[in-house]
Amino acid sequence: MALKATIFKADLQISDMDRHYYQNHSLTIARHPSETDERMMIRVLAFALNASEALTFGKGLSDVEDPDVVAKDLTGAIDLWIEVGQPDDKRILKACGRSAHVIVYSYSSVSSIWWNQIGSRVERAKNLTVINIAAETSQALQKLAQRNMQLQCTIQDGQIWLGNNEEMVQIDPKVIKAEAAF
Repeated sequence: MALKATIFKADLQISDMDRHYYQNHSLTIARHPSETDERMMIRVLAFALNASEALTFGKGLSDVEDPDVVAKDLTGAIDLWIEVGQPDDKRILKACGRSAHVIVYSYSSVSSIWWNQIGSRVERAKNLTVINIAAETSQALQKLAQRNMQLQCTIQDGQIWLGNNEEMVQIDPKVIKAEAAF
C-alpha cells in the first residue's frame, strides 16, 4: 500500500519591502512521504520569496512533470517554474523551455558539487536563476516545521527573515546563476 502525503497548514504573513508586497497566505502543503521537513520548508521559503496571487504549490515529487512551486498567467502558460533541491540538467532545461522564468533553490551541503557538475550544461538557459541556501540555514528552517504553522517572512534590502513566534531564521541566499537581462 502506498504511503499518503502528510498535510501541513501554514498561515504565512509576508512583508516584502523590496517588492512592496504585503500579504497573508493560508497555505496547505502536501509533504510527499519521501520529502523531508527541510525540503518542505525550502518550498515554503521559495513561496514567500516569489509570492503573488498566481503562485501555488505544484505536485513536485509526486509528479515528475510538475514543478515544486508554479505561477501561471491567465492563459494557463507557466510564467514561473520553481524547483527545490538539485534537479538534473535535463529537468532544468525542460523547465526553461516550458516557462518564462525558472528558479532553482538548492540547499544541501553538496550544492557546490552539484553545480560544478551541471553548471556548464545549463549555462545557455537565459531564463534560469539558481540560488543556494546554506545547509545550516535550511537545517534551522527545518526546526520551524509543524503540522500547523504561524509564519512571518520579512524581506528588506535583500535580507530575509523567516520564523514563528519563538524563533526567527536569517536567510542569506547566494545567487549562483542569475537570469540574463533582456
